[in-house]
Amino acid sequence: MRKTKTSTAAFPNTKPHYEILDGLRGVAAITVVWFHIFEAFATSHIDQRINHGYLAVDFFFILSGFVIGYAYDDRWGKMKIKEFLKRRVIRLHPMVVMGALIGAVVFYFQGCPVWDVSKVTVLALLTATFINALLIPATPGTEIRGLGEMYPLNGPSWSLFFEYIGNILYALFIRKFSTKALSGLVFFAGCGLAVFAIGGPYGDICAGFSLTGIEFTAGFLRLLFSFSAGLLLFRIFKPANIKGAFWICSLSIVALLSVPRIGGAEYLWMNGLYDTVCFALLFPILVYLGASGKTTDKYTTRLCKFLGEISYPLYMVHYPFIYLYYAWVKNNQLTFRGSLPGAAGVVIGSILLAYICLKLYDIPVRKYLTSRFLKQK
Repeated sequence: MRKTKTSTAAFPNTKPHYEILDGLRGVAAITVVWFHIFEAFATSHIDQRINHGYLAVDFFFILSGFVIGYAYDDRWGKMKIKEFLKRRVIRLHPMVVMGALIGAVVFYFQGCPVWDVSKVTVLALLTATFINALLIPATPGTEIRGLGEMYPLNGPSWSLFFEYIGNILYALFIRKFSTKALSGLVFFAGCGLAVFAIGGPYGDICAGFSLTGIEFTAGFLRLLFSFSAGLLLFRIFKPANIKGAFWICSLSIVALLSVPRIGGAEYLWMNGLYDTVCFALLFPILVYLGASGKTTDKYTTRLCKFLGEISYPLYMVHYPFIYLYYAWVKNNQLTFRGSLPGAAGVVIGSILLAYICLKLYDIPVRKYLTSRFLKQK
């Protein structure tokens, strides 16, 4: 297995990282930011440029399953469920809190014709901040932005909600599955997600951000298939000798997530089929290639390390500024060309903020919580 020996974010009792997988996570996270930038100029997902950025979530879930299997599958003889869950909360939750706080700070600057923030009371904002920080989803019709989001202060938190579900299911049940049983779970969850993608109402799997029945079902299927597929991939993984894996996989991810909508509004099934090929076939292949490869020069190694470190903080801090950007575009009726300096500022600023949060907040907080709540062995 091709892994790095150290990581800036390393903690006691953690294993070396797969350096290329870390880098690919960062590439996907940056592509997600651009995907969200282009939401400001779309009337729906059908006419949005950088159209398939939502599939990055499925790629993240596959990575998560693979990495969780690598990090924890061989620890269960000496690790209890409680310790595993504490480790996952310590790893994930500090940035959930930070994303909620940033979202609250900039909320009243996000007013536009699509949502009127001036009608939201300070008490309602404080309540939304509190429940977002605890990762408690808002129900449709009660959230403060009025778009039906689980987390109106920081939309991407919805995928962390499902990530936590995946971790709980892994700890309680899925880790005990044989390879055959796990394969069956992957198959049936994949069939369910493919049916939603190809025959469902959207013609895609860009769903899961709301607690409505169809949204929750789609989000759960996305998590259940991709997380389980990543875990299965780890368990059957036999690395090959892949040269240039980081660059091959990075370009592939950017290309797959940027493909224009397929089939338009008339043939929704065509785009659903594309989504299915991506989540069921291409993403597992990319994870396999990334896990098999290794960096061969110090510059690529440093790039993968940097991208891996900022990937999760970037995902969790960028969206409040997407709301700001969206409001700026709508209030001033800007074209993409006219707003390009602002778009670039959002992307670059989000990367810088993610790095600052990583160094000054995320790592120190996780180190403190690790020393405070986890046994040192």
